[in-house]
Amino acid sequence: MHTFTMARKSKEEIAELFKNLQDHICSELERHDGEGSFKEDIWERPAGGGGRTRTMGSGKILDKGGVAFSAVHGPTPEKILKKLNLDQADFFATGVSIVIHPINPMVPIIHMNVRYFEMSTGEHWFGGGIDLTPHYIDVEDARYFHQEVKKTCDQFDESFYPKFKPWADDYFYLKHRDETRGIGGIFYDRLQASSDEEFEKLIQYSLAIGKLFPDVYGYFMKKNDALPYNYIDESWQNLRRGRYVEFNLVWDAGTKFGLDTNGRTESILMSMPPMAEWEYMYEVKPGSKEEFTQKHLKKGIDWLSYQP
Repeated sequence: MHTFTMARKSKEEIAELFKNLQDHICSELERHDGEGSFKEDIWERPAGGGGRTRTMGSGKILDKGGVAFSAVHGPTPEKILKKLNLDQADFFATGVSIVIHPINPMVPIIHMNVRYFEMSTGEHWFGGGIDLTPHYIDVEDARYFHQEVKKTCDQFDESFYPKFKPWADDYFYLKHRDETRGIGGIFYDRLQASSDEEFEKLIQYSLAIGKLFPDVYGYFMKKNDALPYNYIDESWQNLRRGRYVEFNLVWDAGTKFGLDTNGRTESILMSMPPMAEWEYMYEVKPGSKEEFTQKHLKKGIDWLSYQP
């Protein structure tokens, strides 16, 4: 495991590290796609701060991709103070958030987010996570994803993966559908450091999760984009994208935080797919790969050792 003994970084230095992470991820995704390129939109938040939203559309593999950096600050809205049980103070929040929607239904949707939050009182914490949402669940792909996530976690703390994996199962869950958004991953929030060493470890851990993102997704882009698909697969893909929309608009805390703090709507909703569908009372066919996927959108599956 890594050990760290350097002085504590400022919130401005953390924001700069996240900007560099955005640069790295965009460069790697462009390389893996082979044709698409990101367009940058630099924006300012009237109440304080701003960010860089980068989006890609109509790539060779990526249908729509967004990699957003933000560093915002200002008075904390009363609604947020009550939700987080905090005293009145100004806030500073910075992070990188990513959602990728592929063209081929055999390539999964993926999300990653790392963030740092600091109050003017000195209270601070880290949060983030990475999760995979296959349109069609493949057990080997699920195992690979969780192995790579666990490997990264274990480099910093062997308790992280077993602690953050169930957290992801609970967080990325559509209560109104009684199903998970996908095969999960890890999710963590309000991790506080009791020492400079612990603070640096949490920074480096968040950066490592960010750097894992293009590596693991590049693997799926190369492996799964070559797989054939038909109109039935595309129809199912759009139904699953609809579920993604439902989660982000109804349950996602990041979306709610952004809107509650008068964040930039276009950047907050960049996670939406380019197309989605809803079909009334849709039922999967018995024995189909759609049924297999539907049956495995459950909490608590140990994908590291699961055998169907």
